[in-house]
Amino acid sequence: MNQFSIMHQGSPERSEIKKMLTQLKNEKWDIPMFIGGREVRTGKTEDIRPPHELNHILGQYHIGDAGHVYEAIDAAMKAKKDWEFMPWEDRASIFLKAADLIAGPYRARMNAATMLGQSKNVFQAEIDCVCELADFFRFNVNFMTQIYKDQPISPYATWNRMDYRPLEGFVFALTPFNFTSIAGNLPAAPAILGNTVVWKPARTQIYSAWLIMEILKEAGLPDGVINMVNVGGSIAGDVIFSDKILQDCTLQVQIILSVQSGEKLPKIWKIINLSQG
Repeated sequence: MNQFSIMHQGSPERSEIKKMLTQLKNEKWDIPMFIGGREVRTGKTEDIRPPHELNHILGQYHIGDAGHVYEAIDAAMKAKKDWEFMPWEDRASIFLKAADLIAGPYRARMNAATMLGQSKNVFQAEIDCVCELADFFRFNVNFMTQIYKDQPISPYATWNRMDYRPLEGFVFALTPFNFTSIAGNLPAAPAILGNTVVWKPARTQIYSAWLIMEILKEAGLPDGVINMVNVGGSIAGDVIFSDKILQDCTLQVQIILSVQSGEKLPKIWKIINLSQG
């Protein structure tokens, strides 16, 4: 199951990455938000620069506001019923297809995006954004299969069966800059299990985050299942943990974040504690 690295010196895959690095440096990506299947552009942009080459511009991303976070929540909730009732085998097939795309036709592009956007060398990028992310998708499907297979004992003349269902409300995924694989896995893992997600990637990881969304879309992910918003952490937090959201019983928030996304943690936990008090 583990995806293996093929970036050894002189390999054709390594040569392909060199060509892709040149290609991406000559392109200028215009990265929108991804809400309910729509590419949302605001006209307010910020340049994306390689941390190791600040005088070069890779492209721009469009900056959203609180209204876009609310739109993403609405999109996630509208997509929730169809997604959670989709047969789990069909959900699994989407992420298995995404893993194959990452390890196959998108391999060079994924590596090059991570190398340029997050200043990783070819070995660091390959084991992160290709091997580990493909492994996450495949292992998550395997773990989901094991979970669903785990059923209570049925004595003679009885049939006991446990039905697993997704979480209530939506999932808010706040992801870090330093690992493309973690950034992709935190919204994907709950989605595989039938949840819908509002994803706020780190500002310095948006370059490769958008490519992940493109791959998921090509793999067949339905609109609104994962919604990517390019907003500041405080803006997303103010909406997600606002009274309007937390007090609405139909909008229960499930939080998934990386420990590296820690700058907002004290404020987040303070708000959560107050809401539960």
